[in-house]
Amino acid sequence: MKNILREVHSVSFAIKLPAVVRLLRFVKRPTIPVRFSRQNIYIRDDHKCQYCGKRLTPDELTWDHVLPRARGGKTEWKNVVTCCIKCNRKKGGRVPSEASMVLIKKPSIPEWLPILKVTLHFKHTPQSWRDYIYWNVELEE
Repeated sequence: MKNILREVHSVSFAIKLPAVVRLLRFVKRPTIPVRFSRQNIYIRDDHKCQYCGKRLTPDELTWDHVLPRARGGKTEWKNVVTCCIKCNRKKGGRVPSEASMVLIKKPSIPEWLPILKVTLHFKHTPQSWRDYIYWNVELEE
């Protein structure tokens, strides 16, 4: 593989781009609250019923109030989970323990919009990067 040096040019000079950039300090920016919506609930829960674990399409899913609204439960991030229709009917107007059901994951407020996922793909990874990137697959030559 060729070691290609890239540069950023201005009118009067050029700067060579480094092969690796080391982060010395991380500044956490304030997060914008994720909008509560049916789609974002499904994304947060990975389109899986939070009782039986089946992954389903949006038209096969519904949502469930962990603490039913009839008992004072609110329609909010911490009380709503993705649920299949069969499990929703089984649970009915009860809390999970009364229906002998267990939540796979406790509902929470996402800190970022789960639909936005950044993935980088490199056909040829620069040799100088290989010591700094953690891989879970074998690198192709």
